Amino acid sequence: MSEALLKVDNLGITFGGLKAVQKVDMYINPGELVGLIGPNGAGKTTTFNMLTGVYTPTEGNITFNGKSINGLDPYKVTRGGISRTFQNIRLFKELSVLDNVKVANHGLAKHNLLSSIFRLPSHFKGESKMEEESLAFLKIFGLDVYKNELAKNLPYGMQRRLEIARALAAGPKLLLLDEPAAGMNPQETYDLMELIAFIRKEFNLSILLIEHDMHLVMGICERIYVLDHGQLIAEGSPAEIRANPKVIEAYLGEEVTV
Repeated sequence: MSEALLKVDNLGITFGGLKAVQKVDMYINPGELVGLIGPNGAGKTTTFNMLTGVYTPTEGNITFNGKSINGLDPYKVTRGGISRTFQNIRLFKELSVLDNVKVANHGLAKHNLLSSIFRLPSHFKGESKMEEESLAFLKIFGLDVYKNELAKNLPYGMQRRLEIARALAAGPKLLLLDEPAAGMNPQETYDLMELIAFIRKEFNLSILLIEHDMHLVMGICERIYVLDHGQLIAEGSPAEIRANPKVIEAYLGEEVTV
């Protein structure tokens, strides 16, 4: 068995006197597609925020690619190979669709500040390469025809796709998707399932997914972690999670089957 790409040990965070997340252990192997589910307020997004440097854990450790990333700034976490999307879409809405992806791609550009200031050939070469790569990402997501549109003018489902494209443009080894199907209709959700499976294979990614749509989670995830009141209550295959009494109780009758 290969070494885990992401390993989380005894992870927790306290806000004031409130323990929002505590004693969370999880791992993700290279190439795995893993789900993180739980009722509203269970601590899922808080966990994502710790994994990506938005919050610093008050206990425990996060190891990514063999190195501790506790306390790293979000941009350093991204450069290290973890990208994410957000529950509430966070695009640069006044920028074009293409420029939104170029912003993420810019961190990987090889030309330096000096070449940009003096408009050296290396600057234009780097800009051209970045635009070419950004357009390639847009084409994968069916967004290339909208490249000059302002991001705010895209339909909701397309904005979701753009956010994922932008996250991928940063060149991650691990992609965190925070409720990517939120607000989508059934057809858009089905298309998203196919897209996630495709990008996982195409980009050789590991993916950790928060999602309330159980059909999506059960349909594409190999393993699932379940949080409730900030604590991990279950981990296993979709079949094991569907039958777990603690999960059924936590959802208080909410749908946990496909």
